[in-house]
Amino acid sequence: MKFVIFGLTVSSSWGNGHATLWRGLIRALARQGHSVAFFERDVPYYAANRDLRSLSDGAALVLYPDWESIRPAAAAALADADVAMVTSYCPDGIAAAALIFDKAPGVAIFYDLDTPVTLARLSAGEALPYLPPQGLGEFDLVLSYTGGQALDALRDRLGARRVAPLYGHVDPDQHRPAAPMQAFRADLSYLGTFAADRQAALEILFIEPARLRPGCRFVLGGSGYPQDFPWTDNIYFVKHLPPPDHPAFFSSSRLTLNVTRSDMATMGYCPSGRLFEAAACGTPILSDWWEGLDAFFEPRAEILIGRSAEDAIAALDLSDEEMARIAKAARDHVLGAHSSAHRARQLVELIRDIGALAPAIAPTMGPTTEPTMGLGARLATGG
Repeated sequence: MKFVIFGLTVSSSWGNGHATLWRGLIRALARQGHSVAFFERDVPYYAANRDLRSLSDGAALVLYPDWESIRPAAAAALADADVAMVTSYCPDGIAAAALIFDKAPGVAIFYDLDTPVTLARLSAGEALPYLPPQGLGEFDLVLSYTGGQALDALRDRLGARRVAPLYGHVDPDQHRPAAPMQAFRADLSYLGTFAADRQAALEILFIEPARLRPGCRFVLGGSGYPQDFPWTDNIYFVKHLPPPDHPAFFSSSRLTLNVTRSDMATMGYCPSGRLFEAAACGTPILSDWWEGLDAFFEPRAEILIGRSAEDAIAALDLSDEEMARIAKAARDHVLGAHSSAHRARQLVELIRDIGALAPAIAPTMGPTTEPTMGLGARLATGG
């Protein structure tokens, strides 16, 4: 299949975890014999922090200065595309969608990588530059990084006819156990861009445990943290880590923390790519709780759940043997079910399912399963 994708950025991971996901998915699609062209507007913020300039064999990164200059090339690429996709946060999403509907003979897909955020902004009356004004009803398939009730909302509020989750994943060639580094050594680490709606959970599961355990070392990696962040003497900051440094960061941690943005946690079924990355690196994970987490990891056996500072302290007090057991179980599970190769095959199967469905089927389906049989029904609830 030939994929043509219009997205935010794959060339820069600065404050953008989606770039890592796209890189893994594109590599996996290329390895499975598909071709991919990713169109990215060359904006100054990402250009100044670019950490990838070309994609793998079978894939092309197309950087362009503005939509009008690239429109002819985009139309030519779409003319023989099997799959045409536009994603959330694409700065030219509305124009790209219009071109897809006009020129692309293949399957038209919208992929929202932050569905709860999209829905919250719509509820607040914000205009979103990546959403067609008529909604999502003209797309053959709408994918969501978040499952569960987010799928219902995409149908009910934005008119999507067929929906399915395409969850996070990890490329095990890029994320695997690595030699620890002293600069990253931590009893508890956290890797993530600053987000105000994660701060309350971060205070409970990271900052308060740091206060309670002054003899332990806590390491926070990311970008966008304000000067008034409540640092303690035993919290060490690592400003923005490019993806190649993630394995060493996780592998230097005795335990790593996952905290979910509040809009996503409220909807549930929202596994961060960081969960799969850390697990693939063989690092035990402490995570906040949200509905559906147990569809991806078995609590206590494969992941530790934190609802309070006391939970975080209890996790830190586990023996090395228990930590190693949990980490191995999570790594085995992720490599067997949540790799980028798995997601690429799921995406291709969903696309192929569309050709076997009569359009009339879609409106008759129930509210919690997308109108694809087999794999699609399992995906709707995180299976």
